[in-house]
Amino acid sequence: MSKQVEKIKELIAKREQARLGGGEKAIEKQHARGKYTARERIDMLLDEGSFEEVDMFKLHRCTNFGMEKKQFLGDGVVAGSGTIDGRLVYVFAQDFTVNGGSLSETMAEKICKVMDLGMKMGAPVIGINDSGGARIQEGINALGGYAEIFERNILASGVIPQISGIFGPCAGGAVYSPALTDFTLMMENTSYMFLTGPKVVKSVTGEDVDQESLGGASVHSTKSGVTHFTASTEEEAIQMIKTLISYIPQNNMEEAPRVECSDPINRMEDSLNEILPDDPNKAYDMYKVITAVVDDGEFFEVQPKFAKNIIVGFARFNGQSVGIVANQPSCYAGVLDVNASRKGARFVRFCDAFNIPIVSLVDVPGFLPGTGQEYNAVILHGAQLLYAYGEATVPKVTVTLRKSYGGSHIVMGCKQLRTDMNYAWPNAEIAVMGASGAVAVLYAKEAKGAEDPKAFMAEKEQEYSDLFANPYQAAKYGYIDDVIEPRNTRFRICRALAQLATKRQGLPAKKHGNIPM
Repeated sequence: MSKQVEKIKELIAKREQARLGGGEKAIEKQHARGKYTARERIDMLLDEGSFEEVDMFKLHRCTNFGMEKKQFLGDGVVAGSGTIDGRLVYVFAQDFTVNGGSLSETMAEKICKVMDLGMKMGAPVIGINDSGGARIQEGINALGGYAEIFERNILASGVIPQISGIFGPCAGGAVYSPALTDFTLMMENTSYMFLTGPKVVKSVTGEDVDQESLGGASVHSTKSGVTHFTASTEEEAIQMIKTLISYIPQNNMEEAPRVECSDPINRMEDSLNEILPDDPNKAYDMYKVITAVVDDGEFFEVQPKFAKNIIVGFARFNGQSVGIVANQPSCYAGVLDVNASRKGARFVRFCDAFNIPIVSLVDVPGFLPGTGQEYNAVILHGAQLLYAYGEATVPKVTVTLRKSYGGSHIVMGCKQLRTDMNYAWPNAEIAVMGASGAVAVLYAKEAKGAEDPKAFMAEKEQEYSDLFANPYQAAKYGYIDDVIEPRNTRFRICRALAQLATKRQGLPAKKHGNIPM
């Protein structure tokens, strides 16, 4: 046998060894937990045969605590490039079968390498996290590795899309990388994220809490808003990442892929002419409006379980990807609060960074009052939404369906925040506040001296409603570009987006703004 053949056999053997990660027994344990391995996850995510791996033979350099005896080719992370529906992406997947997926200096180098490549090529980076945290045996070197990753997350922000899938544990410093990325997905029941674990919490605060209650998918999808999506199976999770990728561009210099549309842009939706209840204080479901106007009724929602009083997500109009921001009257009357404001602001800023037009469907009675909101800085969080809309230079189309009162009118993409096209349904009420509240302020003294205060206030309330319970006052000043028939909403949005396709708008020269936080 020639030396060349021997070397080739050695290469093949090493590749086989690397593909086994921590070994067959460790793989069996991973499967027993109901989890796939890093390589199996990448195979599900990428187009068949498209994966090009880097650093398959990389080894850690730690000799402390007997770590020189725990060497595995690839050192606990599988990294490289591939395609999803033919589009280039970079991916890394932590391998829990190798030292619990703990992050070493060399593992960080592998992750940084694919992130650097993603920046050079202008392609999304997808990270699949399944790690016990920093490799304690490496001390400061592991911490330095995390910091190198975080710096790249920061520099890549707004340049290339970054997506994090949490498919297992993600604790301590490891949580900051997903937090710095654009979208995070968590697995229900098998993943968790927290800075300090239950044992530390118990020792410091005396609080008894388990992993799920402290940082499980249920907590972060409903209470904290840390995660944008949850999935019950890994197959579902992978499909959600693929769907998300289909709506967003490769980088900040490109536009999202346009798909062929068979849904007529001039399709009338007669149901919208009757969707608003006669009672202006009665709820209706905004999802029905969204699915009625977008292509084929398809809407990919972001953070569906968090701050349900506002709806954000992706859809298409005439094959063009757009970001939808909509108040939800069937949840807290669609009022804005701390969580709804930051949810909306984050989404608007993502869309603006990646050239995705924003369509806003407005029915908002105001901001939620109370000490709970004020103490939690609703002023700052409301200002974040205001800042996001005002800063955004992508095409912006706002449709006011019913109520649009006070400060909440302003922060939901009003004309003065450089929204390009503002439409309103005939029922739209655009005013500083509702009729009863306004009259209570305007006529408090007169009411006291009236013969019948109730009748007097009712009369004044009707006068105020006649003036403002319609969109024509705002249209008179050009704050509304047109009053439209509800059933024509889809057509008018499609036409507006077509008109705005060549929009060019800039910002004053500056290093960066100081967004309220």
